[in-house]
Amino acid sequence: MEQREKFGSRLGFLLISAGCAIGLGNVYRFPIITGAYGGALFVLIYLAFLLVLGIPVMCCELAVGRASQRSIASSFEVMERPGQKWHLMKYLGIVGNYMLMMFYTVIAGWMLIYFWQFLSGGEVMNYGADTAALGTFFGGTLGKPWLLILTTAIIVLIGFAVCSLGLQKGVERITKVMMLALFALILGLAIYAFTMDGAAEGLKFYLVPSVEPIKQGRLGEIVTAAMGQAFFTLSVGIGSIAIFGSYIDKKRSLLGEAITITGLDTFVAVSAGLIIFPAFFTFNPGGTIGAEQAGAGFLFTTLAGIFNSMGPVAGRIIGTLFFLFLLFAALSTVIAVFENIMSFWLELTKLNRMTIALINVGLFLVLTLPAIFGCNIWSGIVGVIGKDFIDMEDFVVSNVLLPLGSLLYVLFCTTRWGWGRKSFTEELNAGEGLKMPRWITYYMTYALPVIIAFLLVYSIVNFFV
Repeated sequence: MEQREKFGSRLGFLLISAGCAIGLGNVYRFPIITGAYGGALFVLIYLAFLLVLGIPVMCCELAVGRASQRSIASSFEVMERPGQKWHLMKYLGIVGNYMLMMFYTVIAGWMLIYFWQFLSGGEVMNYGADTAALGTFFGGTLGKPWLLILTTAIIVLIGFAVCSLGLQKGVERITKVMMLALFALILGLAIYAFTMDGAAEGLKFYLVPSVEPIKQGRLGEIVTAAMGQAFFTLSVGIGSIAIFGSYIDKKRSLLGEAITITGLDTFVAVSAGLIIFPAFFTFNPGGTIGAEQAGAGFLFTTLAGIFNSMGPVAGRIIGTLFFLFLLFAALSTVIAVFENIMSFWLELTKLNRMTIALINVGLFLVLTLPAIFGCNIWSGIVGVIGKDFIDMEDFVVSNVLLPLGSLLYVLFCTTRWGWGRKSFTEELNAGEGLKMPRWITYYMTYALPVIIAFLLVYSIVNFFV
């Protein structure tokens, strides 16, 4: 195995770790599910669950990564006691990272298509605000397998090209620039959104909680949806965060780092809503975002129509910047997960980064085909669980592997059958910064596993029922 690299700066660690968490779930799913589940009330409950669920699990991943100096492929092997079987988690982590990228890179390719459409003034701008025509255009775009293969291949090549350069020269240097550009785009688009005619109405819906959903008897579903979004947005459970813990020293305690990463992730998610809701209420006065719209159609039809309604010049500029924003968010996750995959190979083989990158480019050109062909030539084939390939792969990762992996991380860190609460707390608190209070470690030992297990079971039951 190659000698392990380290981050060149704390900023690099924070931005790359945040980049792993920041993705399409923040800039696409979060605003839509917020609209579908009551606006500000959902946001308030979501933020509460980030505190009680997301940050503790992230602390577990970071602590295991830093203590082992390994990825999930071998971290438990160097930390477990003789006879224990925690090392079997490596299979969950490896499968989870590969399966996530099997559909995520395809969706990132859609962002690339729409970015180019607005940048070049392409066909999408000919349909104005006609959502039916825009829906037909979107369906026609997905119906071109070779176009999707091309855009997916570009995303895969970019991701592994960056990772092949190494941690500091590739992943850290490029991701830092991309993340800073992402934050600049967010601020610029949000400021522009505040000037729209419907900004006040959109911000009221988004930021001022209403008791109306409670009167409608929807509190239970809103709480469950918020808990799920808070859990899945941070990409914890399959070692995607742990790998970056393995690249840092013990100068700073990990609780503060986990809070900072979660804060950056939340900033992007909340800012996406600050962009989308003023735009939506400006061009759809009195309208609502229903649960039935919580799909790709909203992003690629409704929002594309909003941009077109701004006029040929403003619409083209804002549309280009918005899809560039989405593209950067998607690529930040792709590069981070590809670095995790790269680390698997570095630890388990004697190959160098360039060879590993070339092998995995070939693998992903094959592994992404079900998600690509499921949009067109295999559209008539229904997955074994009654969903298309993208939905099926998304379900396995989001509803099974992430919560299951998170549950195992928490149990390993807090129980005497694993690493143990004392050793975990010592690693977590090593260095300058915030220290984990003892009462939180008790919460993580006795309450957090129950919450995660409930979410896991509920997600599976809800999916099938």
